[in-house]
Amino acid sequence: MKKSKNLIESFNYAVNGIISALKTERNLKVHFTAAAIVVVISLFFDFTRTELLLLVFTITFVLMAELFNTAIERIVDLIMEDYHPLARMAKDIAAGAVLISAVNAIIVGYLLFFDRLIPFTDLVLHKIRNSPIYLTFIAIVLVILLTIFAKAMFYKGKGTPFQGGTVSGHTAVSFCIATIVSFIADNMLVSTLSFIMAILVGESRIEGRIHTLFEVIMGALLGIFVGILIFQVIV
Repeated sequence: MKKSKNLIESFNYAVNGIISALKTERNLKVHFTAAAIVVVISLFFDFTRTELLLLVFTITFVLMAELFNTAIERIVDLIMEDYHPLARMAKDIAAGAVLISAVNAIIVGYLLFFDRLIPFTDLVLHKIRNSPIYLTFIAIVLVILLTIFAKAMFYKGKGTPFQGGTVSGHTAVSFCIATIVSFIADNMLVSTLSFIMAILVGESRIEGRIHTLFEVIMGALLGIFVGILIFQVIV
C-alpha cells in the first residue's frame, strides 16, 4: 500500500475517506446533517466556553463512531466472503458503539438546549394555535401525508401516491379545506358552498374513473377528520 509522502497528502487521503463514507453511508449523512443543524442553532444561544466544548466533543464523538463503524464494516466485508457469526458480531459491536454515542448526544443535547428552548417553543406553539393560516397549512400537509400513507399501506396494484389508489387525495384535501372554511367563516352559506365545491371535486374523480365511490368517500372522511382534529380538538 502506498504511503503518503507529506502532511498535505495525508490530509487529502483523510478528506477523501470522509467524502467516500458520506457518499455511501446513509446514517453518516443523517449524522452530518444533524450536526450541521445543531451547530447553526447553537449560534443563537449564549453558550459558555465549557458548554460549547461539550457540544463540539459530542458531535465529534458521534461522527468518529460512525466512521469507525463504516471502516469496520468494509474490512469485514473485504475479508469475509461468506457469512460468519464472528463477522456478524463484529459489525453488531461497531453498530453498538454508534448507538452509545448517539444516546450520549441526545442526553447532552437535552441538557444544553431544553431550558433554552422552552420559552421559544411555547411562543411558537401559541402563535401557531392562534393563526388560521398556519393551522390550515398543517392540516393540508397532514392530509397529504396520511393519504400517501394509506395508499402505501393498502396498495392493490394500481394507482400512485399522487393519482388513484385507496384514498382520493384530491377529495381529502378539498373536504379538509371545506371543513376549515366552515370553522373560520362561521357562516352557513359559505360553509355550504365550500362543501358543494368539495363534493364536485369528489364527483369529478369518480367521473374521470380515477377513483371509485368508496375511495372518494374515504378521502372525504379523512379530510373532514383532519380538519376537525386541527381546528377543534388541538386548538
